[in-house]
Amino acid sequence: MGINRRDLFIGAGGACATLLMRKGALAAGAAIPAAPVARVAVVKDTYFGETLSDPYRWMENPKDPDWLPFLKGQNAHTRAVLERIPGRAALLTRIQQLSRDTAVTRDVQRAGGRLFFEQRPLGADNYKLFVQEGGVSRVLVDPTLNSGAATHQSLDWWSASPDGKRVVYGVSRDGSEDSVLHILDVASGHDLPEQISNAEQAEPSWLEDGSGFFYNQLTAAVATPERYLDSQARFHRIGTEPAADPILMKRGLDPRVRYERIQMPRIRAFQGSSHALLYLTDVRSEVRLFIAPLAQVLANKAQWMPVAEFDDEVTSSTLDGDTIYLLANHNAPRGRILRAQADAPAAATATEVVREGEWVIEDIHLARDGLYLRMLDGGIARLRRLGRDGKLGEIGLPFDGTLSALESSPDLDGALFSLTGWLVPPDIWSVDAAGRLTETGITPRPAIDVSPYESRRLFATARDGTRVPYVVIHRKGLKLDGSAPAWISAYGSYGSAAYTPSFAGRSLALMDAGFIVGYAYVRGGGEYGRDWHKAGQLANKPNTWRDLIDVCEDLCARKYTSPVRLAIGGRSAGGITVGRALTERPDLFAAVIDGVGWSNPLRYVVEQDGYGEEPEWGAIAEESGYRALKAIDSYQSVKDGVAYPAVLLTTGVTDPRVAPFHVGKMAARLQAATSSHKPILLRVDFDAGHGIGSTRAQGDREAADTYAFLLWQTGVKGYQPA
Repeated sequence: MGINRRDLFIGAGGACATLLMRKGALAAGAAIPAAPVARVAVVKDTYFGETLSDPYRWMENPKDPDWLPFLKGQNAHTRAVLERIPGRAALLTRIQQLSRDTAVTRDVQRAGGRLFFEQRPLGADNYKLFVQEGGVSRVLVDPTLNSGAATHQSLDWWSASPDGKRVVYGVSRDGSEDSVLHILDVASGHDLPEQISNAEQAEPSWLEDGSGFFYNQLTAAVATPERYLDSQARFHRIGTEPAADPILMKRGLDPRVRYERIQMPRIRAFQGSSHALLYLTDVRSEVRLFIAPLAQVLANKAQWMPVAEFDDEVTSSTLDGDTIYLLANHNAPRGRILRAQADAPAAATATEVVREGEWVIEDIHLARDGLYLRMLDGGIARLRRLGRDGKLGEIGLPFDGTLSALESSPDLDGALFSLTGWLVPPDIWSVDAAGRLTETGITPRPAIDVSPYESRRLFATARDGTRVPYVVIHRKGLKLDGSAPAWISAYGSYGSAAYTPSFAGRSLALMDAGFIVGYAYVRGGGEYGRDWHKAGQLANKPNTWRDLIDVCEDLCARKYTSPVRLAIGGRSAGGITVGRALTERPDLFAAVIDGVGWSNPLRYVVEQDGYGEEPEWGAIAEESGYRALKAIDSYQSVKDGVAYPAVLLTTGVTDPRVAPFHVGKMAARLQAATSSHKPILLRVDFDAGHGIGSTRAQGDREAADTYAFLLWQTGVKGYQPA
């Protein structure tokens, strides 16, 4: 590669190039366009006697004439900088090979003697829905066929009817998750005429005879703060006009069932049961639960009986005829199983059939041979079954990993589930009534040699004495002299165990370049149950990012890495974790990756997905809520003149979960405040959202940009611009 003077500015630290270009130091037509300087228009807000300044409030309005040019200009600058990193092109080629050679099956269902599964096959760019009969598979839904050159569609969700004759599914454009509901006839492979819009979180539940299904429908406009408020539970009968679907539950409809705007009503039917359950859900894992005879529900005359309130902390439930099983966490933070009858369903008086144990009970699934319990041991999956004889037994898994997509049916023995490890490719496994495990082979095994790599599980001691687990994965033969670069990711919200073992795939390319890739199980997640979640929730949220800081310091103390070689990363709510670690300890990190991250949660009031977050982070109308929100707000925590590490922020313009203004404001604030002359880059995907509906190719490109940035900023040879 030839050397020119433009390369020298990036080699000096990236941000220097931006500053010089702003002053016109580079000639017109230079390969690296200047990053636009964000307009400053300070807005002041006073909360409970405290006044805060917001210099970039205008970014919250996507119709502001400066907003799109700002995004385009920032992205053009970022693209030019990243593409000048030596080795990025070869890195992308390696990433593409790894992802192309890795098939993923992310959901599975047995119905009517057929096997349905959602898979991104080897070499495919998107997920497709398949059906398998007699060992022969065929494609039912391929969203790629309806994608164009400038846009793409994604399969958001699906559910087969119990008789296996039909599938209801949702598709959306450009990763927006704004689903349109379709109904497919399995035998012909064609869609039925009826379609239903505003079905982003429909969660359909079929009647046992397949004649119709319950679903949730959003009622407010896209990209408004009301989008997820006041949704409705409806019922659709096959062959009827969707506009006439009866509304079975909405706020204010039934004076005996009162709830807040943020809660969504969902009705679920169960095979073999004459009752239905009504769930009132929000961002919490816990639900409010009611029960009524199915015939009453279908006649829109349900007399809903209460089963559980939010304080009962019920997180999963199922019906076995007229018997209801509940996974409850009240006074049992790792979960216990309760049993009650439909005519006396209250959780408070239910009988305990599985007591709280050492492992966390994550979910329950009913099969003909018993109740399957999906469990977690500090991030490692476990599986148990409560047999029809009342005996609880463990089903030994073949390796430590992540068990997901657990599927069972009341009319069939056994269960299906996905199982994967850090260095074990995912596949669908089956377990029979005798507890025997079989790898189905539904997911083709990748031709990837994982023998050069290893993973280790370690523990750090947090500043308050809590043991925080974390995992590191790297090539074998690593020298513990502090010279290796490392990238540690964390999440820590909603009680979700976000970084349990998952096949390394693309990240092997980063390990090949010498990196340690790690994951910290910080508080706020669910690795150790409800107590672990609550220890990183609301006013306790600082534990989340301080756990990450303490894990990183432990990693340095063990001489795996050192601050000049250390990077952290987080996505979505993980943006709070890495954003506040960045602003609290900027000296500890060489680089930070903030992917579609919450950066300015104080402004959730204008966020499409904002009000629903109040149970997790706090309500701004209350002083305690305001204090909690301010504590987690990275944007308000940025200080002028601080030497911040290099930061790569990413967003997608159709993101329905974290509005792009979060990372836009954070990028502008860091660019204006930092004194380190290290790059603050904003990467924008204009045909993607939160990443859930992104194609394989989009994921490959983002990984290449992220890894190249990390390699550059941690000083790895071969990735330093001349």
